[in-house]
Amino acid sequence: MAVRPRGEAWQSSTDETGSAARVDRLPVLAPRLLVLEATGGWERHVSAALAVAGCSGAVVNPRHVRAVAQATGRLATTAAIDAAVLAHCAPAWPPTAPPLPDAATQALAALVERRRPLVTLLTAAKNRLQQAFPPGRATIVAPSAWREQALTDGAGELDQLRHASPLWRARDQLPRRVPGVGPALSRVVLAHLPEWGEGSVKQLAPLVGGAPLNRDRGAWRGRRARWGGRQHVRAALSRATLVGVRHPPLLPACYERLGARGQPKTVALPAGRHNLLTLLHAVLRDRTPWAPGRLAVLT
Repeated sequence: MAVRPRGEAWQSSTDETGSAARVDRLPVLAPRLLVLEATGGWERHVSAALAVAGCSGAVVNPRHVRAVAQATGRLATTAAIDAAVLAHCAPAWPPTAPPLPDAATQALAALVERRRPLVTLLTAAKNRLQQAFPPGRATIVAPSAWREQALTDGAGELDQLRHASPLWRARDQLPRRVPGVGPALSRVVLAHLPEWGEGSVKQLAPLVGGAPLNRDRGAWRGRRARWGGRQHVRAALSRATLVGVRHPPLLPACYERLGARGQPKTVALPAGRHNLLTLLHAVLRDRTPWAPGRLAVLT
């Protein structure tokens, strides 16, 4: 940990004991902002303890922190250097960094993340089962049955978590009235996009990698491309868009209009995904259920 501008620095463990020690020290420091970098899940105990303590902070991408360190000439990497860089650039993070998640949000995210590999493995097993010979079918069927039961149990736990919070119930029910939006997209957004429904869609689109980014320099004009963002949210939105373009009146008009202009599907589908994101953002921001008359949001 590093404190700016006082220059203090110290180390502690990343378990619950170390997190408690950090929180106990905060009243003496009286920090205005706390910034943590994501470390593959090891930051969860710390962020949960800070959220319970009511501290204002954010979890940031470590790649961005490393880029700042290199830009300032700090090529070596240690825990002390990374903490000092975080403290140095902390004032730049609040506009875009996600807030510290509490324990309930982390539990929801853990269940959603656990569900993803189960679905992938189950889909692969079903595909192999179609071509397997009888002697090997049993070795595929038994694990598939276990995975299906695990998915059912996980869905029940996810429903219990959502129903336990009035805010989550509202954030889950409103979007699911939009054609093409089901429980899978709602779960992913609740867990991995806490900024949903806040601010403007121009701020939200880059977070999921849905905004085309300029590549211009001087007189040269490069081709715009979408990249970065939260891959899990973008993938869930893409699946919902594939369903939405087949169910009028929401997305087919935009999809067909771009196709008539000669745009390939690789352009039409991301555009439809952006329109779906815009509509879902407006529905949650205004706390108003979707209706066919609200298509003006997409213009």
